Amino acid sequence: MTPSSARARSPAAARLGHEARAVATDHAALKLWLRMLSCTTQIETEIRRRLRRTFGVTLARFDYMAQLHRRPEGLKMSELSSRLMVTGGNVTGLTDELQRDGLVVRASHETDRRAWIVRLTPKGRRSFEAMARAHEAWIVELLGGLDRPRLAQLHGLLGDLRRQLSHNEQSPEE
Repeated sequence: MTPSSARARSPAAARLGHEARAVATDHAALKLWLRMLSCTTQIETEIRRRLRRTFGVTLARFDYMAQLHRRPEGLKMSELSSRLMVTGGNVTGLTDELQRDGLVVRASHETDRRAWIVRLTPKGRRSFEAMARAHEAWIVELLGGLDRPRLAQLHGLLGDLRRQLSHNEQSPEE
């Protein structure tokens, strides 16, 4: 067994998640990437667990409803697919489930006979708003170990990173 495979199987590595892949000689940027990935994975795993336990919903369903909540006039199913970065089949499946539960309605598009517009029902809006309040409280709790100045600092640094990434997208080195 190699040292890295032994480390990957240890309980400490399980707690570190993606960071267990890093070694002392790795570039700082790689270590940062693995740390961000680890944090994101940990938070997402906990949010998934809490949504399932508290509301009996998946993160995909929550995200779907969040998109519709932001657009009360509704969204075309193709727009939902694009915003959620999933296939049309995934959106159709979620739409069928949510419609069956009385949380969304599907109506034909006014000008495009091939398209459907999906909207939250009043029940769906109330349901999502309850989930969103809990979600926000969970995020505040999970990040509660950082005081306001540190949260603001981290937010600013990640904003700098986003701007750099956007700049990289606009000027590819091909």
